[in-house]
Amino acid sequence: MTSTDTTSPDTTTPAGSASDGTRRPTVVRRDRVVIRFAGDSGDGMQLTGDRFTSETASFGNDLSTLPNFPAEIRAPAGTLPGVSSFQVHFADFDILTPGDRPDVLVAMNPAALRANIGDLPRGGIVIVNTDEFTPRNLTKVGYAADPLEDDSLADFQVHRIAMATLTRGALESTGLPKRDAERAKNMFALGLLSWMYSRPQEGTERFLREKFAKRPELAEANILAFRAGHAYGETTEAFAVVYEVAKAKLPAGTYRQITGNTALAYGIVAAPHVTGLEVLLGTYPITPATDILHEVSRHKAFGVTTVQAEDEIAGVGAALGASFGGALGVTTTSGPGIALKAETIGLAVALELPLLVIDVQRGGPSTGLPTKTEQADLLQALHGRNGESPVPVIAPQTPGDCFAAVLDAVRIAVTYRTPVILLSDGALANGSEPWQVPDVAQLPTVDPAFATEPNAPDGSGAFWPYLRDPETLARPWAVPGTAGLEHRIGGLEKADGSGSISYDPANHERMVHLRAAKIAGIEVPDLEVDDPTGDAGLLVLGWGSTYGPIGAAARRVRARGLPVATAHLRHLNPFPANLGEVLARYRAVLVPEMNLGQLASLLRSRYLVDVQSHTKVSGQPFKAEELQDVFLTHLPGAQR
Repeated sequence: MTSTDTTSPDTTTPAGSASDGTRRPTVVRRDRVVIRFAGDSGDGMQLTGDRFTSETASFGNDLSTLPNFPAEIRAPAGTLPGVSSFQVHFADFDILTPGDRPDVLVAMNPAALRANIGDLPRGGIVIVNTDEFTPRNLTKVGYAADPLEDDSLADFQVHRIAMATLTRGALESTGLPKRDAERAKNMFALGLLSWMYSRPQEGTERFLREKFAKRPELAEANILAFRAGHAYGETTEAFAVVYEVAKAKLPAGTYRQITGNTALAYGIVAAPHVTGLEVLLGTYPITPATDILHEVSRHKAFGVTTVQAEDEIAGVGAALGASFGGALGVTTTSGPGIALKAETIGLAVALELPLLVIDVQRGGPSTGLPTKTEQADLLQALHGRNGESPVPVIAPQTPGDCFAAVLDAVRIAVTYRTPVILLSDGALANGSEPWQVPDVAQLPTVDPAFATEPNAPDGSGAFWPYLRDPETLARPWAVPGTAGLEHRIGGLEKADGSGSISYDPANHERMVHLRAAKIAGIEVPDLEVDDPTGDAGLLVLGWGSTYGPIGAAARRVRARGLPVATAHLRHLNPFPANLGEVLARYRAVLVPEMNLGQLASLLRSRYLVDVQSHTKVSGQPFKAEELQDVFLTHLPGAQR
């Protein structure tokens, strides 16, 4: 593996002829490639990118993806707001981001070209579907002249392909109507790129047959288009080069491609195994969290039940009710849903029952940017309830890490009898990476330790629902209907120990401090710092999906011989016990966030350290290139 985020020199095998006389193109071996598929939201770019990614994963490359699609269900065809794209970065070493700039842009129409050409570096490859470059479509996006005919694309390697026309020709024998045949042009593009980058074909053809099992004629049409694109690359003189990216040297194990939402779903599905509890997912569909419900609902045989409620409040109410009944309640949502669920989360704080709340953050406020990413729900997660109602907050750092984060949240919720908020975001939810499938037998288990007998210390034989464990301060969890453990719960303040309703001021203050102490005392691991030289003056501290861009930018800075330390917070409440000591160790501390500096503000107030904030709220994740420049400006001693 390489220790930098830069590209090694290409190696080349010259062109020639095979023994059967067929053309043998030049083979260029690269260590990494970034491809972006872009087109109208109805052009199937997400499916195209996902299939290319799946074949790349099966080949054995390391990879990272960034889907980007409009919020509108069907934006006007051929317009800039309707552009959908999918970027995949794959390599023969461990990579951390979907890539800053694409090496290859596949543009299915003028809107896709205009929206994305600014990201392409000089010398990059542009593959365009010329059938869509009509005067009407050019005018829609503000082109005064056809960019394929003037010199505006002179800095790029441009390949003009009439994809729709070639696809119709390939499907002529199927008898499909012209419009239906043209819809397979995304498979033509996929076939061409699969040839260019030596991707396997069998998996895509198998996928298409399964996807269209009830419409075999459509399956065969898409396969024909896919093969036609592959054959076009093999036979046309326009493509004289193919590229090879070797397998990555990943740790031994079984891998699969996984998105953050799928990993969250698998964590929920694994929860019954590690806790012995039934799980109920009570939720309401909301972008970008809905896929979690879809995936969990496919695995009901593993002790999970899904309830699609009529609204956000009903969803979290069902989940909390399940926890009261002796199961583990889970609810999923995004920022607007957290606002609606706040009162019930506060009730869970008062009841002191386990509850997992997953927030897949998106751009806000209000409806905001439903399909774009942001990290702006941190303060809401920490403080968005009435009264003193502290809850643990944790955040995964990569799509695959979402699985482990769920199990960590389950451990805390069950052990400490508390709601836990897990903060994912749109970049993690829709992005993907290779994930080493864990051995289920090795997953750490959590004992719910249900109450089984009366516990009143006065010898009365009664059950006291708020008599606490001296180590965790968790109250006993009694399953309703257990003989001798009858008790009353509710949102009104309870007397310490006995659980009777209490309006006593001193008791209320004691209960407030007990609930706060319980959360503050949760066992979390110390913060680990990556400081290879041990003499860095700058610490870059992140949380959530900034992990990849921060790591990639640090690699670039270190490749220039400049020391920089990085660390990443999973636990945002409580903080790791050594966080204050770590912050004090460095002359400068920088916190990049996709908000206006929420974590940085918390760190300043808590540790009285002059934390510097770098923010971005564009709905797009950080790029390694931009963070590299920011790191250089913050290095102590102006080491640039």
